[in-house]
Amino acid sequence: MTRRFIDISIFLENDVVSDPEAYRPRIEYIDHQRSVPEIAGFFPGLRKEDLPDGEAWAIERIELITHNGTHLDAPYHFASTMNHGERAITIDEVPLEWCFQPGVKLDFRHLPDGYVVTAADVEAELARIGHSLSPLEIVVVNTSAGARYGQNDYVSAGCGMGHEATLYLLERGVRLTGTDAWSWDAPFVHTREKYLESGNAGLIWEGHKAGRDIGYCHLEKLHNLEALPATGFTVSCFPVKIRAASAGWTRAVAIIDEPST
Repeated sequence: MTRRFIDISIFLENDVVSDPEAYRPRIEYIDHQRSVPEIAGFFPGLRKEDLPDGEAWAIERIELITHNGTHLDAPYHFASTMNHGERAITIDEVPLEWCFQPGVKLDFRHLPDGYVVTAADVEAELARIGHSLSPLEIVVVNTSAGARYGQNDYVSAGCGMGHEATLYLLERGVRLTGTDAWSWDAPFVHTREKYLESGNAGLIWEGHKAGRDIGYCHLEKLHNLEALPATGFTVSCFPVKIRAASAGWTRAVAIIDEPST
């Protein structure tokens, strides 16, 4: 067997539409020349010409929120409680076994922007790919947003997973899901219109709020999901360990074992 790794994460980078403006990452690159005064501060009397090629180190100063880049949301992000009243766990408390499991891909690229996926949609897609869910499988959703990452409409693109669709997965033992869209739910710009028409606040973040019933995690801003088969791969998505946080960054990777040629 040979093992193939498929990167399903986006970059952390400047000047790309990956989030609303107020939430975008900001990275300052300090190269080998700019950092010479910094290394000299550790070693009094050190001159630039004393260093090999006159170079110090390269480092980066980064301004982030925990939901920048490809990240894993903990149940605490969705609400203060999960499992009908238990304290919601934070990212440092997420069971590691949730984060390395066989994956299943649901292809919803044909659904329009703002569409709210139902349990029937999930059931139909599982029937199409001929798969029955098993506990702890990681279910990732390929939406039309994936192909629009970095474009001006990225945060408003793609379908979202509704409350009943999310519970359909969770009731079958799934505890970690993912999407290549900006949010697990339908983009806010579409939900806002429905809320203004109906006044129904239950439409807001309904997929996330399913975690109040059954605690779960999800990945957001995945990438390259179109490169994955429907099944037959493993997802690795261990989050950075940030104490008491609502999310943690992850280098999500899909792993496919293939017969040796």
